[in-house]
Amino acid sequence: MDPRIARTRRALQHAMLGLARERQLDQITVADVVERAEVTRSSFYLHYADRETLLADALDVLAEEEGAELPALLEMLEEPPQALVAYLRHFDANAELYGRVLGPHGSPVAVARLHARVERLAVDALAQTETDAFTGVPADVAAAGLAGSVIGVLTAWMAREPRPPVEEGAGWIWQVLIGPGGAWQAMAAARD
Repeated sequence: MDPRIARTRRALQHAMLGLARERQLDQITVADVVERAEVTRSSFYLHYADRETLLADALDVLAEEEGAELPALLEMLEEPPQALVAYLRHFDANAELYGRVLGPHGSPVAVARLHARVERLAVDALAQTETDAFTGVPADVAAAGLAGSVIGVLTAWMAREPRPPVEEGAGWIWQVLIGPGGAWQAMAAARD
């Protein structure tokens, strides 16, 4: 990527994140973003179609910079994987920002991206573990349900006052993923 393009995109992303930390998302205008980024309005539209896409890109870059990745869901362990705990630490460290993104006036684009990311992981896990946990339900439908549940638990954890510790939130998400009583593990053990 051309360094000038990368520099402009980064300036816009930093501006958007800074503004999103300061005020509600619906109070941020393109004019606010370009003023903070010190670029022109036409530069904004050369790189982004709208504020939502900019915010989603900025959050992706922020998570990548902080090394926050959702774990693969291939091993259905009894405890949440450390990668999930680390991912929630990223949310906790940026709680005000993610609270706005996931809140009632949040970012549908950013939430949709997160949903798609979790859904891809779930589809892969369902295919590779060959679980019978969702008999009669197409894998993509089961994965969509799991992704929605993960986002629901994440949103509820972020909204709690006081917010429970990261490990507890990760445990809640993991419990939703592995099912009541560890349904995935029980079926895998029965097959072996």
